[in-house]
Amino acid sequence: MKLSLALATLAVGGASAFSVNQNGGLRTSTQLNVFRQPIMAGNWKMNPTTESDALNLAIGFCALVDTLEDTCGLDESETCTEVVVFPPFPFISKVKDIVSEKGVTVGAQQVYYEDKGAFTGSVAASMVKSVGCEYVLCGHSERRTLFSDSDVNINAKVKKVLEFGMKPILCIGETQEEYDLGITEEVCAMQVSKDLAGVSKKDLENVVLAYEPVWAIGTGLVCDAEDANKVHKFIRTVLAKMYDEEAAQSIRIQYGGSVTPESVDGLMAMSDIDGCLVGGASLFSDKFARICNFKAAEE
Repeated sequence: MKLSLALATLAVGGASAFSVNQNGGLRTSTQLNVFRQPIMAGNWKMNPTTESDALNLAIGFCALVDTLEDTCGLDESETCTEVVVFPPFPFISKVKDIVSEKGVTVGAQQVYYEDKGAFTGSVAASMVKSVGCEYVLCGHSERRTLFSDSDVNINAKVKKVLEFGMKPILCIGETQEEYDLGITEEVCAMQVSKDLAGVSKKDLENVVLAYEPVWAIGTGLVCDAEDANKVHKFIRTVLAKMYDEEAAQSIRIQYGGSVTPESVDGLMAMSDIDGCLVGGASLFSDKFARICNFKAAEE
């Protein structure tokens, strides 16, 4: 499966890439003639612990571009998979220098919604933009639970990222308690509605959603691919009410929940899963390369 430069958009071709699996690439909607380019993202979180380890991880991943049978060098195809990695802030620039040569780009794991000022420890959107970030994670479950990131703040961050010409990956999903209560849809609908408040249909074109059932992250519990796909379909119904059917079918929705090389093919065979937000497996170059080179379903 091809890996493309994350600067590419859904409507614009000519992206740098790895190889493509001949079984297919772009996701297509049955309701509308809409194609959704797959997108794989590696969230390194607070890993690795040193700059040298981070650079070695990036080098190891890029080396697989030239050694795996189902990858190749840069080309100009639009039927490819977009790939972005999210290193910790101190490593972004040097990791970008390495991965950009293979058509992969970098993103920031979070930003603050103010432009500048006395906000010790915070990072502004302009700062990550200036070092080459094209994507920013917003609303990741760990930011929500560990750092009390509210929907109001997440919404402000989404709009700030868009203001600076970057693309937010908006993360939503239910906790274990909410899952047990059977309110997954209600939680996702509320988060989507609040976090995208004031975001225009035009700006939505630059937004990626990531459904991450919190109970399946690092717990050993598994969200079945078909169950995940049902949630993705439901999210599109919410978006259709907020915007319209075209917007709902055009937006890319990733799945994030302990994605592995063993589970990725089943996930990517689903009609409404357009990519994966990968955590732990992205810290192993061979595992992440296999995930990015998922085997597309037979047409």
